Amino acid sequence: MIGEHHNLKTEFPEYVEVIQELKMNNAHFQKLSSKHHEIDKKIRQVEIGEEVLCDDNIEDLKKERLRLRDELYQMIKQAA
Repeated sequence: MIGEHHNLKTEFPEYVEVIQELKMNNAHFQKLSSKHHEIDKKIRQVEIGEEVLCDDNIEDLKKERLRLRDELYQMIKQAA
């Protein structure tokens, strides 16, 4: 859905406590999570018309968001 949030707590509501713990205690997770959040925010801004990017750039951002989400998910599953 256009403009939809894809933050980790929305994507993985069953792991909210694990996500919070990892953000507080794992610097690598926190760094990747912050990057994921920044990319998600930029994508939403493009989707709602606040910012303009060419189609190739927005697709690259979406692929990077997905890659980060997958990596973060693996870390969450491992910690759970």
